Amino acid sequence: MTKADIVSEISKTTGIDKACVLETVEKFMEVVKESLGHGENVYLRGFGSFIVKTRSEKTARNISKNTTIIIPEHKIPAFKPAKVFMEDVKNAK
Repeated sequence: MTKADIVSEISKTTGIDKACVLETVEKFMEVVKESLGHGENVYLRGFGSFIVKTRSEKTARNISKNTTIIIPEHKIPAFKPAKVFMEDVKNAK
């Protein structure tokens, strides 16, 4: 399902204009990205959490040059679904 599909589905079920729904979805994604960019987690009860994880420094190998490189500690965005969400997906047919 794409963003356009989501917008169409919300518009169809609520009767709200697609342009308004698209603007709302875009703003939601923007707020989540900004919050994660500032290191703040976003919690949506019954849905899940958008969180910032920290990957520790590690040693990796470039096999084509046969050299070792250090990958510094860095942060990545992640999503952790709520228990209710996980149960709904498990029980979906």
